[in-house]
Amino acid sequence: MVIGLYHPARTCVHAAPAGLKLLVLFAAGTASFFVRSPLALGGAVVAVALCYALARIPVRLAMRQVLAIVPFAALLVAAQGLLTSWTSALLVGERVVALVTLASLITLTTRTSDMVRTVEWALRPFARLGVRPERVGLMVAMTIRFVPVIKEQADLVRAAQKARGVERSVAFLTPLLVRTLRLADGLGEALEARGLDSRPDLPEKARQPGPTDPTG
Repeated sequence: MVIGLYHPARTCVHAAPAGLKLLVLFAAGTASFFVRSPLALGGAVVAVALCYALARIPVRLAMRQVLAIVPFAALLVAAQGLLTSWTSALLVGERVVALVTLASLITLTTRTSDMVRTVEWALRPFARLGVRPERVGLMVAMTIRFVPVIKEQADLVRAAQKARGVERSVAFLTPLLVRTLRLADGLGEALEARGLDSRPDLPEKARQPGPTDPTG
């Protein structure tokens, strides 16, 4: 659930290399599962908030990142509290809020092109094992770009339903799914037209469709 896209500013957070930011996110995500103190994880949430201030992210934009994750985090906390303990539930909620808002901060302070180049560079040693860094980089770029696009489609569907006098309805999911599938279909056709679905490990002859059987 990465909401934000790049918000330009001249800060030390923006100037930090994309690789360092991704490494910090990975380290924070790993370390958070070993923390058993709600106070310590609460301090991590405060630290992320301070990073938002250091990066000069507008309060309204920062709150949008938080509010996007609150319903999901609240649902997790409620389920965890009923199944185990409320201390464990609080840890889960703090962990989700801290990591998701940190991931959002990285997308807000890092250009997509820099992030894609970093991912491709990190995966280049695995190319001999069959990993295609350029495809993984493309997937990362599309994932980051598609989240706000889907949100925009959701806002359009809501606006259309409100115009017809429908405030809240489960039927909201159907037109959103149709719009999303149309976007995905159009994107697939565009990638296919550019030859991005071809497999370079296959010989050229194997990529071509076989001859049509004249006997049917």
